[in-house]
Amino acid sequence: MARTERQKALRADLRLLLPSAPLADFETIYDDASRPHMRELRTGAAAWLAALAHIRHQYTDYDQLRDEGYDRDSALHFVVDDINTVLTRWRATRLLDPSAAFEDGGDANDEEAQPKRRKATKRTEK
Repeated sequence: MARTERQKALRADLRLLLPSAPLADFETIYDDASRPHMRELRTGAAAWLAALAHIRHQYTDYDQLRDEGYDRDSALHFVVDDINTVLTRWRATRLLDPSAAFEDGGDANDEEAQPKRRKATKRTEK
C-alpha cells in the first residue's frame, strides 16, 4: 500500500520521538496523530501531542482525577511525573516540561507545535 509523504514523515517522527514504545501503543499514537484535526500541525507536533494524550489517558490517573472533580490543570499537575516516567521508559527524545504542562500539551509556545502557516491571500473588497 502506498503511503503519502505525510504518513511517512509521521512514522519517522514517531520512531525518533518514541524509539522503544510498544508496537500497540505506537500504532494507536500514529492513528491519533493521523486524525483530520491534526493535519494542520507539523508531523512532529502531531506525534508529540498524540503521544502525550495517549499516555495521559492510558497510563495515568488523569481520567479518574477528572471524574473526581479536578479541573484540567490540577489533574495534569498530578500526572506530569507519571507521563514523564512512561516517556523515559520508551526512551523518548523529550519530556513534558512540568512548568509548561498546562498549555496545550506542554509546548504551546514551541514553534514545532504551531500549525503550518498558509500563504496569505489578499482579499479584495467589493
